[in-house]
Amino acid sequence: MRRLAKFGRQIISALIGIPLLIIGIILIPLPGPGVLVSFLALLILSWGFDWAHQYVEKCKDFFRNLYKEAKERADRFEEKHK
Repeated sequence: MRRLAKFGRQIISALIGIPLLIIGIILIPLPGPGVLVSFLALLILSWGFDWAHQYVEKCKDFFRNLYKEAKERADRFEEKHK
């Protein structure tokens, strides 16, 4: 029964996630939320596939580091211009 549930979860996540990922990749060079749509597609795919979960974790780490660096730069800029 667990195999059937896992297979069903994989089918549903693939049917929703793959077209969304394709749309997100197409949108990346265009103005709009391409990166956000691609990340959302990976989140959906991660419900059914381990490889997608690994990419989600890498993306989370990247965005955390990006946020941390931007915050540090903003703090340095603020201190410099007081």
